[in-house]
Amino acid sequence: MVKKEQTDTQIQKVRFGEASTSSTLSIPDGNFIHSDFKDSALRIFANDYAELKQLIKRNELLDKQPAYYTFKILFTMGLLAVGVTFLIVVNNFWLQLLNAVYLAFVFAQISFLGHDIGHRQVFRTTWKIDISSFVIGNLLVGWSGSWWIDKHNRHHGHPNQVDLDPDIDVPFLAFTEEEARGKRGLPRFIVKYQAYFVFPLEMLAALSFLIFSIRFLLEKKPRHVVTEMILMTVHYLLYFGLLFSSLGILQAIVFVTIHRALFGLYLGSVAAPNHKGMLVLDKDSPMDFLRRQVLTSRNVKAHPLTDFWYGGLNYQIEHHLFPTIARNKLKAAQQIVRTFCEAHSIAYYETSVVQSYKEILHFLHEVSAPLREK
Repeated sequence: MVKKEQTDTQIQKVRFGEASTSSTLSIPDGNFIHSDFKDSALRIFANDYAELKQLIKRNELLDKQPAYYTFKILFTMGLLAVGVTFLIVVNNFWLQLLNAVYLAFVFAQISFLGHDIGHRQVFRTTWKIDISSFVIGNLLVGWSGSWWIDKHNRHHGHPNQVDLDPDIDVPFLAFTEEEARGKRGLPRFIVKYQAYFVFPLEMLAALSFLIFSIRFLLEKKPRHVVTEMILMTVHYLLYFGLLFSSLGILQAIVFVTIHRALFGLYLGSVAAPNHKGMLVLDKDSPMDFLRRQVLTSRNVKAHPLTDFWYGGLNYQIEHHLFPTIARNKLKAAQQIVRTFCEAHSIAYYETSVVQSYKEILHFLHEVSAPLREK
């Protein structure tokens, strides 16, 4: 574990006596602000991120963790095996509905593994990453691995940046008042009350991700498009084949509805605190990489249960600064990053699970307020 005192000392060694002239960029009113900054408030120090990365490297936090991920993969596949075996063996519909809830949790845990693999946390070589991404994403979850990597890379490059971050380009949500005013028809009605609709909408995530995957494969035609289509087809043949053979048509439909809805809700509830309600940047914002990643991200307070439930994504600031850090090293990285941000007067934000959702709902409600004015 990296101690704060050690980090303070390391910062002084790395900075080579640099004068403390970095600007403070505060976030008032619980972080609900937008990017009407003046350039004078954004003094950029090109070497800030390089210094921080050197500290991370000195503590060997970028090293691969094969033992941890071997256990994690085996454990997660074991969870899946339990659910599939239960589906085949147990002949009780009500217990199978509980199994649908359980498998929603398992599918999300599998998705977290896919996330780590896509960020090169598990493997270094491209061919290993491609194969494991297709197995996790296309075969086990039923989405295109290449679609997700493409979308997620664009998000990481421009978090919460208007017109550049695909995660805030959502038809039925708005993240700025200008965007809310521009909505028409059904999207306008939903955005008007988006604080009430946001989590129910997450229940459709599994379906929407499937649609996005198919569209991506047909339109973008990535290098392994045929392989991806075959693996996704195998996934749904096995998925529906097992359900219909074990439960019958009507019961299988109920199972699928519960399983996929809760799967999407789980993923959405984990992803929402990461950036929603945090700084939203204009497309042409000049903010440097370090501050852009820190100020647009929110951490959820660490706890062994929280770390497991969120798949490590509760350390969103550290993850965005260093996407290749293995999940089990994020807590150590947090101590270094937080101390570094304090030393450079960069607002570092962390809150509780409950408070994060309060902030999200408040933010969405405020953004859509102009639509409710008579």
